[in-house]
Amino acid sequence: MIILYYILAPVLIWLSYKSLRGGIDYLNYFKQELDKPQVDHTPFATIFAPCRGIDQGMLENLDALLAQDYPEFEVVFIVDEEDDDATKLIEQAWQEARRPVKLVVAEKATDSSQKVTNLREGVQYAEPASEVFVFVDSDARPSKQWLRHLVAPLADPQIGAATGYRWFISEHESLASEIRNMWNASIASHLGSNRKTNFCWGGATAISRATFERLGIREKWRGTLSDDFTVTRALHEAGLDIHFVPHALTPSIEDCSWRELFEFTTRQMKITRVYSPNLWVLSFIGSGLFTTTVIASLLIIILSQKNDLPVAAALLTIIAVTIFSIGKSVLRLRAVQLVMPEHAQKLRRQTLPQMTLWCITPFVFLINCIAALASRRIAWRGTVYEMISSSKTAVVTNRTD
Repeated sequence: MIILYYILAPVLIWLSYKSLRGGIDYLNYFKQELDKPQVDHTPFATIFAPCRGIDQGMLENLDALLAQDYPEFEVVFIVDEEDDDATKLIEQAWQEARRPVKLVVAEKATDSSQKVTNLREGVQYAEPASEVFVFVDSDARPSKQWLRHLVAPLADPQIGAATGYRWFISEHESLASEIRNMWNASIASHLGSNRKTNFCWGGATAISRATFERLGIREKWRGTLSDDFTVTRALHEAGLDIHFVPHALTPSIEDCSWRELFEFTTRQMKITRVYSPNLWVLSFIGSGLFTTTVIASLLIIILSQKNDLPVAAALLTIIAVTIFSIGKSVLRLRAVQLVMPEHAQKLRRQTLPQMTLWCITPFVFLINCIAALASRRIAWRGTVYEMISSSKTAVVTNRTD
């Protein structure tokens, strides 16, 4: 058994070092992108915002969306019920902003997620003059320059889409909220300079209308649960790049409970298992390697009766993994602070959680991966879905059922 440990421990140390190198690359990428001159590419854009129910701070989110510093754009809000609670906030934000806004009511989902059904309906209402389609989530609070930065990379015809990602910021710090923040941050830092491996996030993605229609995205969405995984696959198959825009790293300002933490993280991994099984396998192996090796290291240190080679190896493993992991977390948070100066105070409060909770998130990932192995059923915004495949979704129960 100790021989196996001697094999696993160096692998974990090496992966932790690679993670630190990834943190360095992440920060350098942010700096390089921020140093680039802003490209003046601002064609008429249509923002599609599917909504269901009320998110924490939703009115502020909508106000921020409608206050974009961009020459010409419209916002198409899509709900699946006329009397959805979100419609009142949409109308309030609309009246205050006096921007071109449309409110579309989609049908109830029958063979896809409600979000995908809303998007498939909403894209049909874009103005004929619109040249860029932009997708945003209702729990995102974009900065004033968000749309301008997100659309600019599309001036390059090789770029199929430009994307951002979420960054959770808690209004009131709690352990559950900060663990979710850390869990999400580990995914955010997978985006970077490699346009071939980047992925789209449905909460902040821009794609030219011509590319959207040429690739048949609306039809590819039929029967799916995940809008962003589907767009990512279509772009990769077409040989088009996905450009990650640091300025489009979008805050989601909300708290979460323990139940919400595990609902969110498990849902993400169940979707990943269906839409990107290779990534799910890597997450399973990585989290399993971490938890097994760290627990074994601690047991060796605690239970050993003498100061021998296993104890030295265990101490070395814990110290090395800790140094590399803290370094990665600090570098990643520094990168985020560069593009979110308006949230500087709240981001500074994330320093201690980011430096300490890295050791907990792999355990959460492992739980998520095991749950994804056991079931393909998820609950999302009041509806229960069964993911039969990446192109076939069954609606089990709806909130009106």
